[in-house]
Amino acid sequence: MKRISFYLLVLLSIWSWQASAQKSEKWVTLFDGKSTDQLRGYKLKGFPDQAWKVEEGALVTQTGVPNIDLVTKDTYKDFELMFDWKVSKAGNGGVFFHMQEVADMQSGNGNSANWLDNFEMQILDDIDFNDKEPKRSAGSLYDLITPQNKKLKPVGEYNQARLVVNKGHVEHWLNGVKVVEYQIGSDALNQLISNSKFKENPEFARSTEGHIMFQHHGQKIWLRNIKVRKL
Repeated sequence: MKRISFYLLVLLSIWSWQASAQKSEKWVTLFDGKSTDQLRGYKLKGFPDQAWKVEEGALVTQTGVPNIDLVTKDTYKDFELMFDWKVSKAGNGGVFFHMQEVADMQSGNGNSANWLDNFEMQILDDIDFNDKEPKRSAGSLYDLITPQNKKLKPVGEYNQARLVVNKGHVEHWLNGVKVVEYQIGSDALNQLISNSKFKENPEFARSTEGHIMFQHHGQKIWLRNIKVRKL
């Protein structure tokens, strides 16, 4: 009887591991070219269809209107995010994670409400945007880490992005190349933060779980094929 119980426990452990693995591998489509049901506006209940529109299978920021960032309805701790992006000339945007909706919206100046509180994977036209600092270029960990071995597509062409956050280890991928890697809480990253514009903010990157946010900075950006899975 003890041997049977032991085998049952082993089988249950294997089943539990397999179920967990299957759960982590399930991709959720955040935007399929049509439906915006998985997204809403920052601090809003619904989708901000004046600030973002679906055009030819892409989510497109609108100019000349108050900027409103998009957030996922679900929250994420460890995850893998994949999406395609392109920008207009001098276009600027970004992707934030572990974001909490605590700050007021700043719809008049292009900045996201939480841009000083959370890590950001930068979206940018590196050629014509007026800020040429490499650690704020496309694919960077904004204001902290310069991307390496980057192969950026020309303005008007889609780049494929991948963002992986797993137990504090973060990777930025751009067009199939890992361009940034860091460990949240490490001495190396904390030193970079202490020398950045975030150094005066004691709440910077304190959140360990939250929404994924796509920034509306006032210029045109296009997003498509957005999917995520929890790890």
